[in-house]
Amino acid sequence: MKKTLTLILLLLLSMQLWGGERESIWPKKKMPDAQPGQIAAMTDESKAPGFKPDKHRIPYLEWFEAPDAAVDNDACMILISGGAYNSTCDGKLIDQWHKRLTELGIQCVNFVYRTPRPEGLPIYQTAWEDGQRAVRMVRSQAAKRGFDPEKIGVISMSAGSHLALLLATSSQTPAYAPIDKIDDVPCHINWGILNAPAYVTTDGETGTKATREGYGTDVKLSDIFKFDEKTCPLSLHHGGKDPYSPNGSTLIYRQLRRMGIPTELHLYPDKGHGAFGLERGIEFMKQMGFLGPLEPEEKLMKRFPSDDDRAELIREEVWPEGKMPCPQEDQCTPYIEWHIPAVRKTDAIQIIYSGGGYEDNNPDDFEVAPARRYLNSLGMTVVTLKYRTPRPQGGLSKHTTAWQDLQRTIRIVRSEAAARGLNPDKIGIMGSSAGGHLTLLGVTSSRHRSYRPIDDIDRNVSCKVQWGIGIYPAYVLSDGFSQHNTTGGNADDIYIGPEFSFDLDTAPMLFIHGDADKWSPMGSVRVWEKMRAMGIQSELHTLALRPHCFQRKASPGTGSYTWLDRIGEYLGLL
Repeated sequence: MKKTLTLILLLLLSMQLWGGERESIWPKKKMPDAQPGQIAAMTDESKAPGFKPDKHRIPYLEWFEAPDAAVDNDACMILISGGAYNSTCDGKLIDQWHKRLTELGIQCVNFVYRTPRPEGLPIYQTAWEDGQRAVRMVRSQAAKRGFDPEKIGVISMSAGSHLALLLATSSQTPAYAPIDKIDDVPCHINWGILNAPAYVTTDGETGTKATREGYGTDVKLSDIFKFDEKTCPLSLHHGGKDPYSPNGSTLIYRQLRRMGIPTELHLYPDKGHGAFGLERGIEFMKQMGFLGPLEPEEKLMKRFPSDDDRAELIREEVWPEGKMPCPQEDQCTPYIEWHIPAVRKTDAIQIIYSGGGYEDNNPDDFEVAPARRYLNSLGMTVVTLKYRTPRPQGGLSKHTTAWQDLQRTIRIVRSEAAARGLNPDKIGIMGSSAGGHLTLLGVTSSRHRSYRPIDDIDRNVSCKVQWGIGIYPAYVLSDGFSQHNTTGGNADDIYIGPEFSFDLDTAPMLFIHGDADKWSPMGSVRVWEKMRAMGIQSELHTLALRPHCFQRKASPGTGSYTWLDRIGEYLGLL
């Protein structure tokens, strides 16, 4: 009796977890490539006592409850579990996704495809057949269920993201022969949020971890992905230490940029195989208009107008009188300012400076003041730098005098940190545009002397930093060393500027870049790839549709609005 009650409870629990309206996607005896060893069931169900495989051969859709009419966004999302094409195991993710997305007014449907991997066919073949059929069925029910047939997205994990990538890039390639009128319905999707897509690069396309970690001149995107004319915008999310290589996501991103398709790329340091950044995916949908019209943009300087969280302001010159290297008559005088928080919560120091094409820079403008005010509010000490501009003459590179000022600034800050109760070995640098280029110099080339020592500070104090934050760094790639990138930075023969040494003191970075920036986000991506190859874990976020200076004005609920929180999270202040 006790055993029977236990079985009933387990079955009821299974029904509660997966209690939506189920709908088989294939008519009886019409399923292509049917194999007796395959089932269609979530792992929670297939592992429950009393599970009968013969009753679970046909893949299905499981429709969740409709969203509240007050928040309905006229959209539908297909949820796709991973499981190495051997199972569909991500029940917790499916539950998390459906609850969050339904709150946002999106109709959700769980798609359960055939597993394990078919025999004698590519590992993805039967799942791809199921996937195309599932999209057709979802689209065919748009009117009945109250959503727009051209507002169908997917959210996925691992092998499910491999399948989602097929659906996103290859809908014009039939996965199976038509069997009925439903197969006349288009099977393209309109957007996707892809977590940790597996088997994407040629060193893992047969269903293994990336055997060479996605590196090598002969390692490419698998050619099963056609990137046809119906390829849709994507938000790609990947852990930096995922054995199913994040280089797969960077290669997808590059290809979508070549096609002019708005895309986001979110790369998370020290993360393995998993789903990260759901809220970043939601911000992507908001920015793209999939969650309704954008709210009016708000100016960043108006959002952070006050220095109320600053207790003290201290100004210092960067160079002793008569000791400044490479003096130029028409350049401004460099200086730093210490912004001491009213309530200090960390002994770390963030140095911040602006961009300006190396023609001008302003430590009180929108690229600096809001960030320092934000960090002061979180209890962090900030040092702002006014470096020398305009560009130096006399055959010097555009960045030479600014780089000298930055190296000297880091040394001054380190030499004074202990006396201010701060940690001289917890110093980061942050800049935007040309300032982002300058940040890359500071992060990658601290062993490269930009000037000869003038005093004991220069002789005895290191200019090594512990982290960098690059906000849309400019002039990084060879098609844009002095201007915006003429080819978008997307070509295979484009290379990173030779001024970046990538020496043994190279520090990790956080990159934030607009996907539509003429000073290409591929500069940030290429540097991220190179740092990963060196064993350095960095973080990166690109923002769909957003240009240079994406943060100056932004709409609430988008990544361009919440970008400062990425900095707070990266620094461990949130």
